[in-house]
Amino acid sequence: MNEGVDTVGMDTPPRLAVDRLLDDPETRIIVCCGAGGVGKTTTAAALGVRAAGRGRKAVVLTIDPARRLAQSMGIDSLDNTPRKVATVGAGDGELHAMMLDMKRTFDEIVEAHADGERARAILANPFYQSLSAGFAGTQEYMAMEKLGQLRARDDWDLIIVDTPPSRSALDFLDAPKRLGSFLDGKFIRVLMAPAKVGGRAGMKFLNVGMSMMTGTLSKLMGASLLKDVQTFVAAMDTMFGGFRTRADATFRLLQAPGTAFLVVAAPEPDALREAAYFVERLAAESMPLAGLVLNRVHGSGADQLSAERALAAAENLEEGGIVDQESGKAGLRDSGAEPTGTAEPAGSTQTERTARTAQTTRPANSPETGSPGPDGDTEAGSTDSGIATDTAVVDRITAGLLRLHAERMQVIARERRTRDRFTSLHPEVAVAEVAALPGDVHDLAGLRAIGERLAAGVPAGA
Repeated sequence: MNEGVDTVGMDTPPRLAVDRLLDDPETRIIVCCGAGGVGKTTTAAALGVRAAGRGRKAVVLTIDPARRLAQSMGIDSLDNTPRKVATVGAGDGELHAMMLDMKRTFDEIVEAHADGERARAILANPFYQSLSAGFAGTQEYMAMEKLGQLRARDDWDLIIVDTPPSRSALDFLDAPKRLGSFLDGKFIRVLMAPAKVGGRAGMKFLNVGMSMMTGTLSKLMGASLLKDVQTFVAAMDTMFGGFRTRADATFRLLQAPGTAFLVVAAPEPDALREAAYFVERLAAESMPLAGLVLNRVHGSGADQLSAERALAAAENLEEGGIVDQESGKAGLRDSGAEPTGTAEPAGSTQTERTARTAQTTRPANSPETGSPGPDGDTEAGSTDSGIATDTAVVDRITAGLLRLHAERMQVIARERRTRDRFTSLHPEVAVAEVAALPGDVHDLAGLRAIGERLAAGVPAGA
């Protein structure tokens, strides 16, 4: 049996045993990946809270720009330095959290691998400032750099990574290769070619031969582009190989047995199609997949009542209970009259039976049964009208609730069909379903609740 997986029936996907995964001391890195808007940040934070509560020394690294993690953990703000979250761990358990600052991480790399004068020249260089702040893939590359730094420090026995919200499925894995290729010299050497040619010929070569590659940078930096690139390359020359080396080392770290990937998705067609691509891509890259976290799954505590039956009952109530009337007595309900005898009609609804019982057991002088008038007569007509009105109101409310239940059951059925399509394609993937909460998670109590639902692995009736 794989660690962190519980096997079940033949037709049911294996259940992801989250607590077993968190408790395993061999698990050192958990990477939460998935499409945007499926709850990666909340899942990462909840895993961190639960791991710390079970005695792990955990740190959560988030790259989510929404900054919800700090608020839910009771921290004023997160930055590039891990900050301890108070009152989370049990025993030796601790939780730290941080938010990636990609430019600051890049600056730290420069400061660590260059002497003071060269580092200052690089940090002040306009080309470097543009590269470190917004070059495609920089955020993902720096996330990998920061992960490598955290792992090297060995201050935590569990690192949980909330990957960037990327449109492309696994930019987190692709970006280090792209940026590493850029920084290890190929693109840089092309940009340096005009400087080696020199003079106007060099500028002509730059403007004609490299116009497509440098158009954006030229607009940002103007005529000083070439000089800035030359200065940047001269200062960074000894560092280029280090970027590729560290990227390769971190990539191998992600493939190591101590790493576990969790694909996070919602029970929606688009999100699960993206999740299927993640699963396939992780397998192609030999990345260790722990399982799928299916967030915001709807459930019902009354799922024995199908949508069809609920809708039929609602329609019956809304149409005056025609289906519930005995033959030849369809008008009795509307007239307010009661059939003679004590036997209940065969098709009586619970609402009608309750109303009849209440009417026959009320005291004679109660307001509901009418009170003697000036001549000693009981106001029976007023009483019958009031009962009919109350019954109609109850029926309308009941019908509305039945329709809401039918809608919920239809949503549940649709989510199950979507999930089953995924599991039929990937029956080997362990799944933990997390029941939808009635509101947003905004504090530690909410994160603990998510952690409990993650550990349960199946949605509770909601």
